[in-house]
Amino acid sequence: QLQASGGGLVQAGGSLRLSCAVSERTFSTYTMGWFRQAPGKEREFVAVISRSGEATYYADSVKGRFTISRDNAKNAVYLQMNNLKPEDTAVYYCAAARRAGLVQRSSEYYSWGQGTLVTVSS
Repeated sequence: QLQASGGGLVQAGGSLRLSCAVSERTFSTYTMGWFRQAPGKEREFVAVISRSGEATYYADSVKGRFTISRDNAKNAVYLQMNNLKPEDTAVYYCAAARRAGLVQRSSEYYSWGQGTLVTVSS
């Protein structure tokens, strides 16, 4: 089970840190990703982190502004979002994949959190 939190309302240029708590004893064996879905749009990939946390990959739209990290001792994954823009407004979801590697396709993730809303005002 995945529980995302940390969303809220922030002005453009501001920062937020999303957290995702995972209630799985085998958390360190999962590739973890963040996705988002804006109103009227399809869900899109944001960032992924490998099982060990040593490798990460980002969508071009967030590269240089967002940072994904994980703490395997705490069964948690994070998304630090800086320099937020109005176009970052969306519901953000964390997800777990059993496959190794930097998984970007949503269909390869087997478990999803409930989502947390991020609203960026201009």
